[in-house]
Amino acid sequence: MSVEDRRHSVSVAGVVVDHRGHVLLTKRADNGEWQAPGGVLELGEGIHEGLRREVLEETGLEVEPEALTGVYKNMPRGIIALVFRCKPIGGKLQETDEVTAFCWVAPNEVRKLATEAFAVRILDALDDGAPTIREHDGTQLV
Repeated sequence: MSVEDRRHSVSVAGVVVDHRGHVLLTKRADNGEWQAPGGVLELGEGIHEGLRREVLEETGLEVEPEALTGVYKNMPRGIIALVFRCKPIGGKLQETDEVTAFCWVAPNEVRKLATEAFAVRILDALDDGAPTIREHDGTQLV
């Protein structure tokens, strides 16, 4: 295994919560999964800067990060995800090459749409406790 094969990738995701307490889910174009918007941080990019960029690119919304709510590792792929609860502060929802649909859902509806590995990120973000640390295999917690 080369050194490059052992590196981790760092991504960010924004759990956008509206004034009703509903969360924004995005339907990914590549796999049809419902998730919180986000993506890989670019080299030299700040964490909050990358979070705002990713959410804006995928949704058209400008957001304000409120709290780091969890750190998640996709064990097979070596992806570390930093998840933040965010509030929308501007912009307008618009589909992109990466996102084909949006929906605002109540917390009790999240598990019906998202896989376990991604539903827990959203539900953890609604908890006011300390950030959660979890591992998953891309679909389920391990």
